[in-house]
Amino acid sequence: MNDSYVAALNTRKTTENWMDVIADNMTNVYTPGFREKQVNFKTFLGGAISDDYAKNLGQGKSTPGTANENLFLEGKGFFLVRSPEGKSVYTRLGEFTFDGEGVYKDKSGNTVQGYILNDKGEIMQGTRAITADLYQETAMKGGSLDIPTTNIKMWIDPNNGKYLGKYDDYEIKNDGTIYGKADNGKRVVPLYRITTRNFHNAAGLYEFKSGQFVETEESGKPLLGFGEIRSGLLELSNADFKANISYYQMAKLQMEVANKLIDSNKQLLEDALRLVGS
Repeated sequence: MNDSYVAALNTRKTTENWMDVIADNMTNVYTPGFREKQVNFKTFLGGAISDDYAKNLGQGKSTPGTANENLFLEGKGFFLVRSPEGKSVYTRLGEFTFDGEGVYKDKSGNTVQGYILNDKGEIMQGTRAITADLYQETAMKGGSLDIPTTNIKMWIDPNNGKYLGKYDDYEIKNDGTIYGKADNGKRVVPLYRITTRNFHNAAGLYEFKSGQFVETEESGKPLLGFGEIRSGLLELSNADFKANISYYQMAKLQMEVANKLIDSNKQLLEDALRLVGS
């Protein structure tokens, strides 16, 4: 009786945690960048306990952003941003904007990372150019190139109101290239390539803040990303509302069974005590 009572108590506690996770998923089903939490279970002689929560890193749907600087990453991978302390942070939420000094940042103040390009649109690795074909081939094979990144800065010259002092406007293409535009669009110059990263085991990343991850030994070192980038859009939550409704119904049923087992064990214990005392 004691073992079944402990098992029922453990199951009820676990189910409460499960329902909290489901509720969090359902509450954030329209939150940009939210990653669905998934609960795994393991058992032991005293009952059931929850494993650490896993994250669903699958892609969410796109939704219009609030500015053209907002980005949506189509496919696997993460944007690379750098914290004020210089730490590399990986995120799917491209809610980026240029601040008052023209620095490309997210809402947490992390700076979006990019590659410096030459006038041919090739990534510069010091004084050496990396061709688009080499970059793409390496990314597709899940490899890495030792290419330094930089903060993206499109400051506006107060004397003439132009980006970087000479461009009337800018445009972000699907490959993540930021172009400066001048002479009513007749002159288009590649400036930066937005940096993306991928991992062999992205599930091993550690989420230290909602939507922000850092690498771990389990995730492995970052690799080159190759997803398509679309400006003016954001990625919504990847939580499946219908699936979480089903999980909630399952959790509710499990809770009812656990409560009945607890009540039954209490009744048996009370009956046993009465018999002993009589």
